[in-house]
Amino acid sequence: MDVELRDLRSALVVSQHQSLRRAAQVLNLRQSTLSRRIRCIEERLGAKLFIRSNGGTRPTVAGLEFLDTAGQILEDAAVAFRKLKSRSQGEAGRLTIGIYASLATGNMHASLAEHHRRFPEVDVHIVDGGQDRLVGALMANSVDIAIMTRSSINWEDWCLPLWSERVVAAIPDAHPLCQRVTLEWSDLGNERILLTSQGPGPELEHLLMAKSHSIRYRHALYQEAGVDRLLSLVSVGHGISLVLEGATGLRYEGVTYRAVHENAEPTRLAFFAYSRKECSNPAARSFLDLLRERYPDLSVGTMPA
Repeated sequence: MDVELRDLRSALVVSQHQSLRRAAQVLNLRQSTLSRRIRCIEERLGAKLFIRSNGGTRPTVAGLEFLDTAGQILEDAAVAFRKLKSRSQGEAGRLTIGIYASLATGNMHASLAEHHRRFPEVDVHIVDGGQDRLVGALMANSVDIAIMTRSSINWEDWCLPLWSERVVAAIPDAHPLCQRVTLEWSDLGNERILLTSQGPGPELEHLLMAKSHSIRYRHALYQEAGVDRLLSLVSVGHGISLVLEGATGLRYEGVTYRAVHENAEPTRLAFFAYSRKECSNPAARSFLDLLRERYPDLSVGTMPA
C-alpha cells in the first residue's frame, strides 16, 4: 500500500519533536491517532522507524534513512505545488505577445516594465509583425495577445481599448523640414517615404495618401527591416520615415523627430489588445488585467469579467 504525503509529514514532525504528544499537538491530532498512523506506516514499509521509550520517540537507523527521503519528497512536492499555483494565477509561465510597433518608449514599454515588476517569473516572448501575421498567429494560438491598431481588422473575439500614439516623421537633420516645429500631412506628399512592412507601415501610407491628396504623392519605399534600420537609412539621407511615438526612444545621430499634425492637432492612431475568448493562459489574463488597470478610462466593457 502506498504511503501518502500526510504520512511522510507526520513521521517528520514526530522526528523533529521526538515526542508523540507534542507532534500530535502540532498536527492537531489525537495522540492515539498519530500513534496508529506511525504504526501503519511501519507495517506498510515492513520496517521499524521509531524507538518509543519513556524518554521520547527517536528514529531508528532505518527511520533516519526514511526521514531523509521523506523530507526531500515533501520539499519537491511543495515546490511543484507552488509552481502550479503560480502558473494558475498567472504569476509564472510563458506569455507570448504580438507587437505591432516599437517598444523603445511609451505606453507599451511602460506596461511591459510594470508587468515584469509584478510577475518576474513570467517569461515574455515577443513576436513582431503586421496585422495579417499577428491575427493569423492569434488564430493559430501561437500568440496569446496582440497589441495593434484597429484599422481593417475583422476580429470577433476580445478587444481591449488601450492608448493612442502620435504619428511622427523621422527626418534627416539636413532636410529643410527640420526647421519646422510640427509638420502637416501636405508637407510629406512629395517626399521619399521609408516604411517598414513589419508593423503599421501600410496604415501610415494610407494616412499619407488620404491626407496629402492635394499634393502629388510618391509611393512609399517599403523595407523588410525594423524601425531601427529605417532610422539608420534616414540618418544618411535616404528619405523620411513615418513612425509611431513609441519609436522616438530610438535616438540616431542625424535624425530629427517631428509630430505630424492635421488641423493643428497631432494625428494619432489608437491601439487595442486583441485576444481569444478561449485563451487558457493565466499569464495572458494577468497581463490583460494589468492593461485594464493602467487604462481604465479606455477599457470599457469589451473584455470578459
